[in-house]
Amino acid sequence: MILPRPKPETHRINRSGWLRAVVLGANDGIISTASLLVGVSTAGLEQVLMTGIAGLAAGAMSMAAGEYVSVYSQADIESADLRKERLEQQNFPAAELRELADIYVKRGVTRKLALQIAKQLMQHDALGAHARDELGISSVLTARPLQAALASAASFTIGASLPLMVTLFTPAPVLLPWLTGTTLIFLGILGAIAAQIGNASKLRGAWRVILWGAIAMAITAAVGRLFTTKI
Repeated sequence: MILPRPKPETHRINRSGWLRAVVLGANDGIISTASLLVGVSTAGLEQVLMTGIAGLAAGAMSMAAGEYVSVYSQADIESADLRKERLEQQNFPAAELRELADIYVKRGVTRKLALQIAKQLMQHDALGAHARDELGISSVLTARPLQAALASAASFTIGASLPLMVTLFTPAPVLLPWLTGTTLIFLGILGAIAAQIGNASKLRGAWRVILWGAIAMAITAAVGRLFTTKI
């Protein structure tokens, strides 16, 4: 009996690096800018807009710098571990072979077969085999600082521009309810899109982003009213 040829599998783990940065940037852009605008909504429209624009610029640069530094730290750790692994393979090849075989044995492969697999993989790409199976480093999940920084800055700018556009085109008397409502809608759409890309529940993805966005705006609004009252 000839079995039908299976369809090619499409996994989404290769999106995790840039998707995390994009979702984080857009989410932070919407929440932080909208919360900032809600907090100063009692001021004049011009002051509110200037505050929002300043928050957009500062936030985008902060996201880019923070993402770059944090991901670069991960890349430094990966590079250091790979250098150490390369030296160990040069100085103790037999021990490294046994170490790789032990990993496969723990995963359920027989000792004899594990040694055969380890020998073949080390002949093909010793460092790559140890990086993947011993250290958990692969080309799919490797750190890319510049990609993460640019993705975060761009997505933050796009996200932050949404509440700014609402502020620009909404009359001052109804700014607060319009800004709050549209922001929650934007966050829900973002959460659903991120969940769709990650093949997760769109409803759950939207709900958790909306919840934390609402909490952030409520706290910021309370702080804004507190200081406005005191002044």
